[in-house]
Amino acid sequence: MRQLLAVTSLLFLTSFATPQSKPTLEDFLSPAYPYELVAARRAERIAWLANERGMRNVYTASGPTFEPVRLTAFLADDGVDLTSLRISDDGNVVVFVRGHTPNRDGWIANPSSDPRGAERAIWAADTEDGNPWKLAIGSDPEVSPDGNRVAFARDGQIYCARTDEPGTEQDVSRPWFRVFGSNSGPRWSPTGEHLAFVSDRGNHSFIGIYDVAANRVSYLAPSVDRDTSPSWTSDGRSVVFIRRPGLPFGRQELGFFGRRRSRSRTQGSRQSSTVPGMMRAAFRGGYTFSLWIADVASGKGREFWHPGERDRGFGRVRSVTCAGDHVVFRYEKGNWDHRWSIPITGETATTSPTDLTPGEGIAEQASISPDGRYVYYASNAGDIDRRHLHRTPVAGGPTEAVTEGTDIETYPVVLASRTTVATLQAGARQPLSVAVVAASGGKPRIVFPRLDERFPRAAHVTPEAVVLEAEDGVKFHNQLFVPPDIRPGERRPAILFTHGGPRRQMLLGYHYRHFYHTAYAVNQYFASRGYVVISVNYRSGIGYGRSFRNARNTRTRGNAEYRDVLAAGKYLQQRKDVDPSRIGLWGLSYGGLLTAQGLARNSDVFAAGVDMAGVHQYGSSLDPNDLAYKSSAISAIAKWKSPVLLIQADDDRNVPFAQTVGLVQLLRAHNVHHEVIVFPDDVHAFLIHARWLRALHAADDFFARFLGPKAAEASHRK
Repeated sequence: MRQLLAVTSLLFLTSFATPQSKPTLEDFLSPAYPYELVAARRAERIAWLANERGMRNVYTASGPTFEPVRLTAFLADDGVDLTSLRISDDGNVVVFVRGHTPNRDGWIANPSSDPRGAERAIWAADTEDGNPWKLAIGSDPEVSPDGNRVAFARDGQIYCARTDEPGTEQDVSRPWFRVFGSNSGPRWSPTGEHLAFVSDRGNHSFIGIYDVAANRVSYLAPSVDRDTSPSWTSDGRSVVFIRRPGLPFGRQELGFFGRRRSRSRTQGSRQSSTVPGMMRAAFRGGYTFSLWIADVASGKGREFWHPGERDRGFGRVRSVTCAGDHVVFRYEKGNWDHRWSIPITGETATTSPTDLTPGEGIAEQASISPDGRYVYYASNAGDIDRRHLHRTPVAGGPTEAVTEGTDIETYPVVLASRTTVATLQAGARQPLSVAVVAASGGKPRIVFPRLDERFPRAAHVTPEAVVLEAEDGVKFHNQLFVPPDIRPGERRPAILFTHGGPRRQMLLGYHYRHFYHTAYAVNQYFASRGYVVISVNYRSGIGYGRSFRNARNTRTRGNAEYRDVLAAGKYLQQRKDVDPSRIGLWGLSYGGLLTAQGLARNSDVFAAGVDMAGVHQYGSSLDPNDLAYKSSAISAIAKWKSPVLLIQADDDRNVPFAQTVGLVQLLRAHNVHHEVIVFPDDVHAFLIHARWLRALHAADDFFARFLGPKAAEASHRK
């Protein structure tokens, strides 16, 4: 087998070396994609997950060399997902979840249509010798500080499995303890003597504490509110948590106070609901949340901060973490989402939080050093279309740059020595990679993956940052990919890409999320094939502040973000190197929605489109005077003339498959050329790599037919 692989590689490299050959989609998508980077608290060891052309595995590396070692051998492109990676404090064991999330009916994704069905199970592996084994069916694992046990959730209860009995699947048929409600989010105390968890009761929730030795459950300062996000203080005596208003008048009869959203059956009776912010504030005296601390021994708690009159600009708190004698939380005040801290000393705490991540930019991912002294974070402050690492003392103080330049660094994790930070790094020609950098700053050293000759680094172009203005005066950022071989006077076809979300931001390099990492590679591939490509960061995306993200009249309120897409399309038409009659567009999810918008409203600008899992109708109304309907692509179906390729999987948990079903009927009725690819049993972002290749090859062929030379000849004849 090794000889066969060596011969195959030699033939490939020989073929690739010929001057006439061009890199393929497979070449651009060949590198492994790392994600979920973690670090041990008491050992110089990191671990991460990697998707290698559909083969998902666990890797680890230890200092000082950080030589990567693969711990698992899942070597099939079978669509079985890996998530929720955890590592023990001593770095000796990792645990992870194998299997995708269930849908609303409790069905776990089975994209390969395996007749045996699919499961979602917790696995473990020893970091020295690998040999992974399945622990139990479940999710949401949390490793105990000594690494010998894993607490996890299943069917609304908390379970526990041993990791010091390697190689055998345990009989974990009974919950570790059984209490009312839907229970999740287990968090061990620093000594492992207690376990905190969230007990959701529908219209309210508690922070529960399980005393392991006494086999006793208690609750911290129980109230009518919703308590979430428990975080242990370093001494293990107290827990900090977020308190939000409970849901008034019961979860079944919310009436005008809000709307209810049920979770899947596999997660028990847990339900979450949303209530308009002003109404929630009315039930809490003018604010929507507060931070609490409670004593574990007595169960007594106290509020130590809430946004008052001076902090009216604060938005929603997202997370809370104890760091020494401070609490660090993610919060948006004014225009930017930052990390803030509040000291806790005795029975008092300041009411003025300190901004740890100042500047005109978001603090997107953060990690606290093991000693609780520093917060390390990734931000686009000072480099709006990239991310770099910074650090700030948790108690407040000057911010220091850890990385800088033209690359992109995200997801920092601080190692036990506190002298090294691991990060996920990417660049314009560098796919996302695991790297290490000195905690005091410097140039990161890439440790995974190692790129071979197959990856076409030289075929990449460096995207240009372009700021455009829509007809209503809104300015928005874009990345432009221009083929280097365009001759003077030559006009090329062009492709416009719109991201999904819409709460996303495309960067000047490979992205840190998997689909957008793929999309960046595909845009580079299109550029290598001669297309001028533009990636549009339309309004309602992240990265440019709250005012841009919450722009007026977007989505069902008028779909104003399409104005940015149209402005980018017209910008391409006006470029001297673009044939204005050969502009296509593509995108997934919300990007598919905007693709459909472009084809329906402006077939005069967009000659063809690839719509992947797009939304085509907002709501259920077909009233032509309804604003949501007028904001939908189908409201302009009579104007749709350009051909479209529709691609979606039918176990899509993000966009109902009915969106594609309904659009096809309308396209048939209006005699619009359309082609359809359906992937049975797969999800929104396909889990099987071979399906991505089929979909993207189909898109490549579709654009070649409708934007290529023959399309140019037909246009010129007109």
